[in-house]
Amino acid sequence: MRVLAIDTALEACSVAVLDTERADAGACESLPMQRGHAEALMPLIAQVLQRAQLDFSAIDRVAVTTGPGSFTGLRVGIAAARGIALAAGKPAIGLTTLATFAAPFIAADDTLPVVVAIDARHDHVYLQVFGPGGRTLVAPRVAPVREAVRVSASGAPRIAGTAAARLASLWPAGERAPTKVEQRGAPDINWVARLGAAATDTGTVPKPLYLRPPDAHPQDAVQLARR
Repeated sequence: MRVLAIDTALEACSVAVLDTERADAGACESLPMQRGHAEALMPLIAQVLQRAQLDFSAIDRVAVTTGPGSFTGLRVGIAAARGIALAAGKPAIGLTTLATFAAPFIAADDTLPVVVAIDARHDHVYLQVFGPGGRTLVAPRVAPVREAVRVSASGAPRIAGTAAARLASLWPAGERAPTKVEQRGAPDINWVARLGAAATDTGTVPKPLYLRPPDAHPQDAVQLARR
């Protein structure tokens, strides 16, 4: 299976191609950025496909991160994935940023918990806690940072995500310290591709996972009255 993976949800614009039948046929590229995903994405996709010596018709499915993350960035990646999948007549698979951050840790050792924390601004994080076997202990949610620490502080977990260091800095003195803290601006795009290859195609198109409304709101007070 050949998977085109896209991630524009957080602090990078990333693309990968994975061929599950050939270890040497993949290619990937990740550009750190907080803005400008829309301008960077399509040229990056073209570059990675050229490096893998493939075109869109050779892709079996498209995988894309659906959030939580940047409201603008999510829309850029999901729109591109849905458009490419529609044009190629192939399925598009949506994957949460929380699951893609956790995947390499669960694959390495599924006996220890994994806490994924993504900065949601205003002293909040997007949070998910995975237990043994990768099962969800705390479902995806937005929570104040100190509440996130409270529900996560057991079992010497691994912590990953854009707010991993923040959670670790507030760890309670009486609890076992985290086994590992990996502060990353975005998930590993190769794991987005791997999860995309393994996921079941449900036939539904990827949609953003926001977990909370946007900070920006319409300025109703300054709207002109209709005649």
